[in-house]
Amino acid sequence: MTGLRIGIDLGGTKIEGVLLDSRGEVMHRERRSAPQGDYKATLGALCRFVDDLDARAGGSCPVGIGTPGAWVARRHVLKNCNATWLNGRALLDDLVLRLGSRVRIANDANCFALSEARDGAGRGAHVVFGVILGTGVGGGIVIGGSLLDGANAVGGEWGHTPMPYLHADRVVDPRLRACEARLGSRTCYCGRVDCVETWLSGPGLAQTYEQLEGAARTPEEIATLDTPAMDLYFAMLARALAQIVNVVDPDVIVLGGGVSNVERIYERVPELMPRYGFSHEGETSLRPAKFGDASGVLGAAWLHG
Repeated sequence: MTGLRIGIDLGGTKIEGVLLDSRGEVMHRERRSAPQGDYKATLGALCRFVDDLDARAGGSCPVGIGTPGAWVARRHVLKNCNATWLNGRALLDDLVLRLGSRVRIANDANCFALSEARDGAGRGAHVVFGVILGTGVGGGIVIGGSLLDGANAVGGEWGHTPMPYLHADRVVDPRLRACEARLGSRTCYCGRVDCVETWLSGPGLAQTYEQLEGAARTPEEIATLDTPAMDLYFAMLARALAQIVNVVDPDVIVLGGGVSNVERIYERVPELMPRYGFSHEGETSLRPAKFGDASGVLGAAWLHG
């Protein structure tokens, strides 16, 4: 069959695959468990998944794979993966040896942004910033329909920039200022301190709640509560996104990941963002992802254009 394409989203705990027809319609979508801590097993699982999707398609298809890190073409290795056993590995080269030159890879947040910019919540916008607020925090930038990778393969890596105005007298609400003052600095897995990810990821939200309330709850539970932890989360998200507007000035910011399902984000955060940006006119639209958790795998399938 011609015109079919395969997308794979490689996560830390799961691998998702999709088979699309020439119109972008999903013919098959499936999730499998991902091997933990084992590069060879991960490579094998990816190749088996592609083989199975090829069999469904009745032939060899173009393959796009979203990874939890960035591919460094000059050194032929992955870097910045929170699935740390992939770091320093020649994943693309190894996949090409097994599957042929039909394979392309990109960061999973880039795949998310590409999908939402192509025909999702950012469709028709010239500049789209895609954000994943989940177990980690990722970002991707699409300009004129094309991904911005950057010279260092870190275009859009907003999750590993410092949280703006942390512990500074910039939070307007005195109650939130007092809450933030009770929170110490946080070390990120990347080795830096107070990365956006440590505060705006699902685990970051849970840590904030536990430190403020003295009790443990899941991010999903916290999102339903009227609590200072959520108010502080909204303020921090507004502060961090305002920096993106200052630098990239996107038409649309699209949010994905589990935390993006909190409906109050889309009311509270746009109200707060102008406080932390330079002459913001409120023209940047903040929207939930159209395709939800399918955006990453769909974007991977479109890496071939």
